[in-house]
Amino acid sequence: MTFYVYMLKSMSERPVTYVGYTNNLKKRIKLHNTGKGAKFTRGRKWKLIYKEKLYSKKEAISREYYIKKNRKLRTKLKKKSK
Repeated sequence: MTFYVYMLKSMSERPVTYVGYTNNLKKRIKLHNTGKGAKFTRGRKWKLIYKEKLYSKKEAISREYYIKKNRKLRTKLKKKSK
């Protein structure tokens, strides 16, 4: 099965980012934008700025954790999307 690790950026004046993983990227982004995604993402509109395809859930969870904890990488990905 294919999994995706993704990063979203809020479309607000002071943008924040969110990192997650899923096996259905389009559906997951739609959930985030309709307020039914993760609690943190509710009430904001989101834009996909990064995605990475992985082939196991274990890899996806590990990569998501790495990106979430690596501030330097998150900032780099955020700036790249401008």
